[in-house]
Amino acid sequence: MIPDPPGRTIGQAFAPFVPFAGSVIQSVPVALISTTSMPTTHPPNATGMALDMGCLSETLLQFYDQLFHQYGPQHWWPAQTRFEVIVGAILTQSVAWSNVERAIAHLKAAQALEPAALDALPMDELARCIRPAGYYNAKARKIQAFVAHLRERYRYDLEALLSREIQPLRQELLSLHGIGPETADSIILYAAGQPVFVIDAYTRRLFSRLGLVSDTINYDDLQDILEGNLPREVPLFQEYHALIVQHGKSVCRKQPLCTDCCLRSLCGSRPSENH
Repeated sequence: MIPDPPGRTIGQAFAPFVPFAGSVIQSVPVALISTTSMPTTHPPNATGMALDMGCLSETLLQFYDQLFHQYGPQHWWPAQTRFEVIVGAILTQSVAWSNVERAIAHLKAAQALEPAALDALPMDELARCIRPAGYYNAKARKIQAFVAHLRERYRYDLEALLSREIQPLRQELLSLHGIGPETADSIILYAAGQPVFVIDAYTRRLFSRLGLVSDTINYDDLQDILEGNLPREVPLFQEYHALIVQHGKSVCRKQPLCTDCCLRSLCGSRPSENH
């Protein structure tokens, strides 16, 4: 379960986001949408609204509304500085967030959760601090590679890096050791506060099960669909992504708990009653 941490979080730097009814932003390429289990309309949901698959934007916002109603605001990302978001985004690779919290706490106790201090920390000490996050030697190298880049190119000026336009910033992040698309986009959305939709295993699983896309869709294509059919608003992208993660952990698991699903009446591939 995504924690609701005490104190200020990065997500709270923005005005609280509430559900709303959206409008079509642009059409989605037909070739990218799954054609299986995808009727023209679904039965009415709990609010009496039927899904019009010709309006993907409104469909995505209906999903959002249902998730928000079920789980409420997630206050994600749980961090107090932009640099903490970045370190957390690297540490959370292939590990539960509870482990990351322990590693972050160790870095704070060592007074090393800021760029220059972390850069000065010996590799073995950094690895010891982040040991709870798993793969600690590899992750220590990734963090040190990021901090070294920040020193060499920006003299530790994180704002200079994060203020870059989305595409140049994304390419720069992807050029660094150990930062892939999901980590880069997490940094852009939650640390830089710029509108990119983070795609992870939960996102792909949810939208393929809902019948909107194929389960083999790649990262960039799914991101294009979501960004092209939702309002490009940072609070929406942050909240939607966090809600998807919460739903994926609690209900839409590898072995889903479909009878408990708040999206069940909207699901294009909903199972039989005894699933």
